[in-house]
Amino acid sequence: MKKMIIFEPAMCCSTGVCGPSINKELLRISTIIDNLKNKGILIERYNLSGNPQIFADNKTINKIINKDGIEILPVTMIDGVVVKTKYYPTNEEFCKFLGISQNDLKAKIKIKKSNGCGCNGGCC
Repeated sequence: MKKMIIFEPAMCCSTGVCGPSINKELLRISTIIDNLKNKGILIERYNLSGNPQIFADNKTINKIINKDGIEILPVTMIDGVVVKTKYYPTNEEFCKFLGISQNDLKAKIKIKKSNGCGCNGGCC
């Protein structure tokens, strides 16, 4: 199985829902990564402000940042090879890079069957 690592610029949160407005791209990425992780796909995500040592320890990332600056982030790697810089992968690129289908990007919602609302006497 392939392993994806995304090295991100410094930010206060990775979800895209902090601050005065929602960052739709970060929300998309967070959702996809959570869905894929829940399906057992190997994805790691590192933020420069939260994980600076990982950036320093990874020789490839360290070299890229020293050469091109932090403007090169985000950087996406598959099995240690850089496959994309400056932008997050598109949905199609997630599929291509990881060898998965578009359906793998979607969450599977489990609906639990119920015999009513569970309220006493049928009144809520």
